[in-house]
Amino acid sequence: RAYLVGVELKGTHSLIPVEDSLEELTRLADTAGIDVIGRTSQSLDRPNAATYIGPGKIEEIKALVEELKADVVIFDDELSPRHQRELEKIFGDNIKIIDRTALILDIFALHARTREGKLQVELAQLEYRVPRLPRLWTHLARQAGGRAGGSTGGVGVRGPGETQLESDRREIGHRISAIKRELEDVRAHRERHRAKRQQTELQVVAIVGYTNAGKSTLLNWLSDAHVLSADMLFATLDPTTRKGKMPGGREVLFTDTVGFIQKLPTEIVAAFRATLEEIAEADLLLHGVDATHPNAIAQIDAVEDTLAELEVDRLPLVTALNKADLLPPGRNPVLELDIEGPAVVVSAQTGQGMDLLLTAVEAVMVQLMQPLHVRLPYKRGDLLSMLYERGQVDSEKHTGDGVEVYGRLPARLIPYFQPYLLANT
Repeated sequence: RAYLVGVELKGTHSLIPVEDSLEELTRLADTAGIDVIGRTSQSLDRPNAATYIGPGKIEEIKALVEELKADVVIFDDELSPRHQRELEKIFGDNIKIIDRTALILDIFALHARTREGKLQVELAQLEYRVPRLPRLWTHLARQAGGRAGGSTGGVGVRGPGETQLESDRREIGHRISAIKRELEDVRAHRERHRAKRQQTELQVVAIVGYTNAGKSTLLNWLSDAHVLSADMLFATLDPTTRKGKMPGGREVLFTDTVGFIQKLPTEIVAAFRATLEEIAEADLLLHGVDATHPNAIAQIDAVEDTLAELEVDRLPLVTALNKADLLPPGRNPVLELDIEGPAVVVSAQTGQGMDLLLTAVEAVMVQLMQPLHVRLPYKRGDLLSMLYERGQVDSEKHTGDGVEVYGRLPARLIPYFQPYLLANT
């Protein structure tokens, strides 16, 4: 049973108003199996140095927590180790104090399915916990005043609390190093797999978006995949790649990625970097947006901020304004959200607008291709097939010594046709 606490800092820009952010925190808590029984917020010039919120607010929350029989207090922002330590002293041993970051890490731990996903979550959790270890050993810190075992010791001799703390830090440090080595192996394997996949020369569309925007449902419709899709935050963590077909007949690869969220913990972004590299290797981004959400604009901004952090905001992008089946009649989210670039209103649940979305994606991908003018010998039917399957043929003329073709092709495939390029290409 949790009580939620949000803080609005005056003079700072927040993507989402504090009340809406607390509503999102409620959904996160629900995803983690926590029952939210109340919430409050405070407007501050700056966080309290010791306790994050003011002492008067703390007393108010303590009384409410006791009255409502809550056993967890969740803060909507990341608490510093000092804030957490002081708050735990005030609220006592029976009330757990956690922050948004710890809650998101807990949800990731619940939903991680693959070996890679579990390693990434464990790494993020350990790196979050290391600076917060001292509070675990405060009950030992002043015992004996000297060596473990009770013998007296001089100035500077460590007590048992510090000894245990150092031991734990060392153990966690070893574990972090081991996980990072394992993740490097996973990363190398992923790169080899990606290189092998690129040998098929299919273009890649990475599906990105805010958590619960319907990305997995989009993937299922676009590629006839059977990926878990559920109305919950961070339902899927591990990237999934499936083959799909464009209206013109060409095949492409669609990759579903982990959802983003405002205040996404830096530990998560760092730990999931290998997974998120799938986005960087894409030819095009398909941004799934929940067009029904009251904070859709802020969610779009949060995704764009994360893409910029990953340095992939240079990639061409098509927007899928999803959940059209839930929109009131007459609503036009393209105008309301002021979307730049190609945008299509769709419902991945019912299929509404999905053909138009594929047409928009194909149009952008064709623009990315380079024009090509070749004369292929009749014996190189394999290259002609590649042109039809991977590119676009505008005209084809049969001559005495081969097939002359005007078309377009992804830049990485041009070298295959180098011997047969005609002078005006």
